[in-house]
Amino acid sequence: MRRLILIRHAKSSWDDPDIDDHARTLNDRGRHDAPRIARWLAEKGHVPDEVLCSDAVRARETWDLISGGLPGDAAELHLLPELYHAGPREMIAALHRARGRSVAMIGHNPTVGEVARRLAATAPDHPKFGQYPTAATLVLDFRTDDWRGVLPDTGTLVDFVVPKDLD
Repeated sequence: MRRLILIRHAKSSWDDPDIDDHARTLNDRGRHDAPRIARWLAEKGHVPDEVLCSDAVRARETWDLISGGLPGDAAELHLLPELYHAGPREMIAALHRARGRSVAMIGHNPTVGEVARRLAATAPDHPKFGQYPTAATLVLDFRTDDWRGVLPDTGTLVDFVVPKDLD
């Protein structure tokens, strides 16, 4: 069994129009939402042992804020530049190289939402799933002993949440 925790980075700031997109930081809402996602993950027992994260500043900040709210030892973190502009094929290829039993992936839309729709055998009955807003988090289980066994439509839905659900 393998578990995937698929997270879109938290809300980022657009305050400085001159800053490079890769360097954008989280805004106040993003810094508020990421720890709330961490509490939800901890309460549900969805704690990764490996993290595949875009190397964009807002994705790294999202993980830093989430990881601080999770129990146990820190997950093995891999900052992957290829996740910054990845399409679904590249994101799934990165997942196929994972080694942990429970892996969190933190990336960007539209790719994160597309990967969620491709991998879930059944979509969550949630009005925001199709939009996959910032900090949205999907948890899927796969009946495989190797991440290379993760194929489209094979993920069993465990949970899905968006920050507004936690108000």
